[in-house]
Amino acid sequence: MPQIIHERPEDAALIEPLLDECFGPERFTKTAYKIRENIHSLPELSFVIRDGDKLVATIRYWPITIGDMSPALLLGPIAVEPTLQGQGLGISLIRQSLQIAIELGHKIIVLVGDPEYYGQFGFDAASPKGLQLPGPVEDRRFLVKECEQGALRNVSGVIAGGSMPDMTAGRNADLSETEQLITRLAAFAPPA
Repeated sequence: MPQIIHERPEDAALIEPLLDECFGPERFTKTAYKIRENIHSLPELSFVIRDGDKLVATIRYWPITIGDMSPALLLGPIAVEPTLQGQGLGISLIRQSLQIAIELGHKIIVLVGDPEYYGQFGFDAASPKGLQLPGPVEDRRFLVKECEQGALRNVSGVIAGGSMPDMTAGRNADLSETEQLITRLAAFAPPA
């Protein structure tokens, strides 16, 4: 049975081929990838789904700033083995990782993706709220989620990779807390 687990160092070698299969090598030219250059995903918010010894899905979150003043997260990429898409793996991975991000105090999450899919998780159009990306992207696919009511008040500007040295979007979990959060992730069950 598929299980959501915390990403481990040895998973990195399996994640890249999955991303290649899902998005192709041209993904590196996209704006979201450019934002993530020279920064690291947050370990406490990097998850995979394993089915036995096979890695079948991945999700990561990255520290960003909005307008050089407001800390936030960039969600993505999320990828599910193509033969397993449509079975609810991605939905479960997003729901559970968003729950942990919110529990850690993160207030704003942005992504580039299909609004028809990500709307079910509370994401909506980012541009009308004054947010901008530093490169080209289909405007309708630039989305934001306010994890706390009013978090976007007085927040606007261009998204940049990296966190502010004196501010974090939420708190970083230490290894012990991360392990406690992970143990609450149940074996995968398709969403109702």
